[in-house]
Amino acid sequence: MVGINLIDLLIVGITAASAFLIFKGLTYFTWKTGRKWGLDLTFIQVLNEIIKYSILVVALSMIMNELGIDISAIVVSLGIVGIAVGFAARDTLSNFIAGLFILADQGFKVGDEIEISGKQGKVTKMGFRITTLTTADNNVITIPNSLFSNGIYINRTALDTRRVDLDITIPYKLELEDTLKALKEISSKVDGVSKEPLPNVLIKELSEEGVKATLNVWIDDPWKVAEYRSSISLEVKKLLVGENA
Repeated sequence: MVGINLIDLLIVGITAASAFLIFKGLTYFTWKTGRKWGLDLTFIQVLNEIIKYSILVVALSMIMNELGIDISAIVVSLGIVGIAVGFAARDTLSNFIAGLFILADQGFKVGDEIEISGKQGKVTKMGFRITTLTTADNNVITIPNSLFSNGIYINRTALDTRRVDLDITIPYKLELEDTLKALKEISSKVDGVSKEPLPNVLIKELSEEGVKATLNVWIDDPWKVAEYRSSISLEVKKLLVGENA
């Protein structure tokens, strides 16, 4: 390694700045072009990850060469300590491979709402190491990609329709057959409720308070489960306890 002078430091600075600007420029280009061509948002994010790490490797190689660092010697050294490095980086490698499988399997994509390990949120970013979720109360959750290959996850917005289940108790003072029919009718008239399949009521058990049942309703927008459940609950309350209760 030779002595480092001001010129070398200037070149290193220019190289680092150029790498940063190139990354920003290519990222902007891929976002604009991808959206224009209708490319999947997940693919665009993964492409940007590839660009980022590629530019990083090239820039570091150029900087080390300018500083007189023998890259070939470093490669040999890495080969000697490869086992130790591989052991230390096994989790990172596992997350990287899992990220590739997620992209290939298309189990979910950016914009989907998923649940894993008791955590639920909207996928806002997919990287090679981690997937980022944003919860309904605006918290950010980062999940290692390896969890998706080792555990079970639920994609709640993979399909356009979604079933909403509402547990209810029908008082004994009400005529059961008439009430079941009325429950199906009023829930089918709520805006956003699908016409197929039709709403259904399943009797679960008899209790001291009344007949316990579950109202099953299918909705057209999987993103509005809470809103539809609230609307249906209000209509059910009017029927079961009266308009002025």
